Amino acid sequence: MPHRCLVAARQQLQRRLQQSARRARCGEEVQPLPPLEAWASPSSGSSAALWRRLRAGGLSVVPVFVSEEEEALLVGELEPQLRRRRYQDAHWDGAIHKYRETEKSHWSKESHGILQRVRDAAFPPGVPHLAQVHVLDLDKAGYIKPHVDSVKFCGCTVAGLSLLSSSVMRLISEQNPQDQLDLLLERRSLYILRGPARYEFTHEILKDDESFFDGRKIPRERRISVICRNLPMPCDSS
Repeated sequence: MPHRCLVAARQQLQRRLQQSARRARCGEEVQPLPPLEAWASPSSGSSAALWRRLRAGGLSVVPVFVSEEEEALLVGELEPQLRRRRYQDAHWDGAIHKYRETEKSHWSKESHGILQRVRDAAFPPGVPHLAQVHVLDLDKAGYIKPHVDSVKFCGCTVAGLSLLSSSVMRLISEQNPQDQLDLLLERRSLYILRGPARYEFTHEILKDDESFFDGRKIPRERRISVICRNLPMPCDSS
């Protein structure tokens, strides 16, 4: 019985997260949600108030956003394109190691439907999207160093599906590096960076030997992230 109650509570929380993400608007505050210690953990002495502030600004993690079948469909569609590329040791800006990447604008009808669900959850109606979806294939030994996505090329929201492997994303305040938050990005989850988490914090994907969440080891395997962004808007200059 306790296990069933936990599953039911988690499903209810997931529904509320999805509804909140759909209601969220760039620059608007989302409705308060229950604490999500299962997916967010303040690190380096940061307080739980940090999680509440970032969540209020639009940061969210939606677990099990896609099914196993949908994950297999997306990966199967991407593999032929990715196999033609070699894993690179370092990105042009030095932020990513042991990776290969591509941009994709043409998808099958089924995959397009999945990506439309991502956009419906992460972006308000009428916001123009970047036509090309960024696909990042990170080797088991790969990692992403702290960075902030350029406001010159993408707008107020970054939304990414995590495929093939769970991982830990760390957010660090650029103004006060002691303010840190770890996010557990479970396999097939969706993360949404908006508000302060998008502009005021760097984000990174931890190496396998550093991949711990709330004291628990999160094994890192090969990870594919499918990332949707919106076009820059005048308000993004802030």
